Amino acid sequence: MKIIIKTLCLFFVASNFLFAQNGDKLDKIVKKNYEVLDVNIKRITEKEVEYSFPNEDLVTSLDLSKVAKITYKSGRTQEFTVSEQEQMTASPEKKSYTFIPIKPNTIAVLLVPFLNTENQRSSAEMAKIAQNDIYNRLIDKTSNIFPLQVQDIRTTNSLLKKSGIDYTEIDEIPIEDLSNILGVDNVLACKVNYTMSITSGTYVIGDDDFFSKISEEDKSFAYTIYFDLYKKNVKIYSKTRQPFFNMQDSWIDSVNYLLKRSPIYTR
Repeated sequence: MKIIIKTLCLFFVASNFLFAQNGDKLDKIVKKNYEVLDVNIKRITEKEVEYSFPNEDLVTSLDLSKVAKITYKSGRTQEFTVSEQEQMTASPEKKSYTFIPIKPNTIAVLLVPFLNTENQRSSAEMAKIAQNDIYNRLIDKTSNIFPLQVQDIRTTNSLLKKSGIDYTEIDEIPIEDLSNILGVDNVLACKVNYTMSITSGTYVIGDDDFFSKISEEDKSFAYTIYFDLYKKNVKIYSKTRQPFFNMQDSWIDSVNYLLKRSPIYTR
């Protein structure tokens, strides 16, 4: 009789164990801080996992970035590494550029950001005018920068436009990318910051300080010119200069001064 009772007890315990194993299985969430949650998973989205605790109806959500691993009731395991999360989470597309072969001993003049530091207004027209003025200075001094050949600014601007780059972001693009986009091994990058003051007269300010309805004699400019030269993606010359005079075209005098003292210029 005792043997029969012991057998029945063992059968009862085994039955409960199997029921617990098969009927009450839970999902297991292992967090990155090593905390383990035994739960019932309701849903998994691209950003979070929704679950409830046993014997509860309340649904809780957890950001997937905090999850290291999930072991489901079925026994299947899913790990959440950084790369996998990045794949699950839609990320904005990065701008892609078209690179062309580098032509040795070539130099490109970039568009020149012109920024009024008082009102933070940029001049698109002056960005092109300044680029053209610096380009012409280099062309006039081809014998002084030999063996460098200056890339035509039409080619430069066409390649920049094709890559979706305008004057407002030209100084934010890595110089290596710019060099490969333009196919040159030398890059001249300038930036001009300025403030403008009015000495007399009435005026109507427009969208651009340089082309506003006011005589040139009534304007004075305080410039700061940033001049950088790169060769094979390495900055070989970097200077900042403020013109002695405050006339509208004084900035180009400083550029010319820096150009003549740069490593690419020979007398």
